[in-house]
Formats: sequence, structure tokens, C-alpha cells
Amino acid sequence: MLPRDGDSAVFCRGLVKRYGDVIAVAGLDLDVRRGECFGMLGPNGAGKTTTVEIFEGLREPDAGDVQILGDRWRGDGLALRARLGIQLQETKFPEKLTVREVVALFRSFYPHGLSVGKVLALVGLEKADGYVRTLSGGQKQRLSLGCALAGDPELLFLDEPTTGLDPQSRHQTWEIVESLKARGRTVLLTTHYMEEAARLCDRVAVVDHGKVIALGTPRELIASLGAEHVVEFSAGVPGGALPESVLLGLPSVEHVARDGESWRLTVREVHRAVPALLSLLSERDAEATHLTTHHATLEDVFIALTGRSLRDV
Repeated sequence: MLPRDGDSAVFCRGLVKRYGDVIAVAGLDLDVRRGECFGMLGPNGAGKTTTVEIFEGLREPDAGDVQILGDRWRGDGLALRARLGIQLQETKFPEKLTVREVVALFRSFYPHGLSVGKVLALVGLEKADGYVRTLSGGQKQRLSLGCALAGDPELLFLDEPTTGLDPQSRHQTWEIVESLKARGRTVLLTTHYMEEAARLCDRVAVVDHGKVIALGTPRELIASLGAEHVVEFSAGVPGGALPESVLLGLPSVEHVARDGESWRLTVREVHRAVPALLSLLSERDAEATHLTTHHATLEDVFIALTGRSLRDV
């Protein structure tokens, strides 16, 4: 099956991958447009890594059609690989090479690309000419990103690109991704940071059990909750737990979920829901031991769809 148009950077239909009796990817469909930053969110075991490895040409699917930049993996795939950049979640570099030597090595793999100096400047390592063994964890992560950028890729795969980075380095990485988007490059990333996905991604796919269970812009996914705010609370209630039906009956409450020992209420208007909740607890001789409110985020979408927090998986 062919993409609808020539704007697809990554296209797959009916993608399947099995490991024995385990189905890691179960008929997954995806269409990533050229020039967008596309995020994949999902719990461990959801099939994200297997899917991305198939896109990267590292694994072969058992079924389905996959096209990358309008081409398919065949033969040694060298022509297609020259157009890609890949940053793994963890990369091991030779400890006795300098930073400049590592980037120069990776640059030599590509027929065209950025200069070594340009790469080092992009990832903020132009002053780090020491050996790899002297780098901090955050610097090694930035070096990994630099190696992925060495060939000036049309399509960049980033697997948890800011894990282990300090806030300053994380924001620097975000700026690099945004500059790539401005140059018309395509980025596909997996991330556990909801703020990262909300800031960088034009669209996000939530993946669970090998399938896409939600797809849209961050704004669209958050709007799918039906309300803009979340109230989280814990309370000891004499005689047992609060019935979900009672909480749903409170003013402005759209959705109720139990999260461990806490309750999560998705509400339209905090100023109506919270006083009603406190009044309900008072009527039941209970008191909130914990209560917070926040604007709905992609984390809340994830919990609503999967019943799990991405931070806990």
C-alpha cells in the first residue's frame, strides 16, 4: 500500500512483529509527515522500541508495509542510511578517543554532512576536546546527539534524547530539535518527559499493546479529556472508599479515576469542583490529606487511556 501523497517521511500499514508467542507490534498504522516532529509515548513493552527499530532498518517486520523517506529497506540499505540520523538511549564510545575524534569518525560514515566544528558547536561541546572517559553523563548524551547529526540527516530518530541531562542541557537539546524542524528536517522521538513532547511534537501517538490507541496534536489529545483541569486528592473516609458515582455527580466533574491511594478528577471548572468535593468529604466526616490541582497535560491523557502513569512504567 502506498502513502496517500509524497509528504510522508515514515509510513507503515499493518505492521506486525512477533517474538515467539509474544506479539510486540500488532498491526500498527502510522504516517509521519515530512518536516514535523512526531512523538511516540507508551509504557515499557508497548512496542515503541521494536517499531522504531523496524523503521531504522535494524529489525525486519513479520508483516506489513514500511516506507522511509519514500523508500523501502532492501539490500544493504546504505543509500537510505546515509539520509538518517539515529540516537540511541545509551551509546558506548571508545574511552581513549577525544570528543573531536569520535565526531570525525561518525562524520566519515556519510557522503555528505556537517563539519566536525559545526556539530560540536550545535551540541555545545566545542570546548570539550578531552577524552571521552572524562565526559559527564550529560556530555556523553550530547555527544551521542552530535554523532546522529553528523550526516545532516533528513530524518532523525531520537530515543529518550534528554534522559540524564541537566535542565540547561535539556533545553539546549530542545533548541537543536527546533532548529532542525525550521530547516525542514523530520524528527521522530520517544520520550518520558511530557513537557518535552508538548513543546517539541507537532503530533503525538500513544502506543499500547503494539497499537496506536490515540493520535493527534498535544492540544487535541488534551482536549479529548473533555475538561481542562485535574484535581488529585487523598482522603481517609470512614466506612470505606468513596463511590465513583458520587464523585461523578459533583459539579463540573467529567471523569473519575483511582490512582493508587489517590483519586483523579478531570474537571471543567476548578472553582466549582473543589468546594463541592470538600463539602462532600465533610459530610462523610473525612478530610483531604492531600489535594492539588493542575491544568490537564499529556500525562493525564496517558493515564486516562492506559490506567498507568508514564513515570511509573
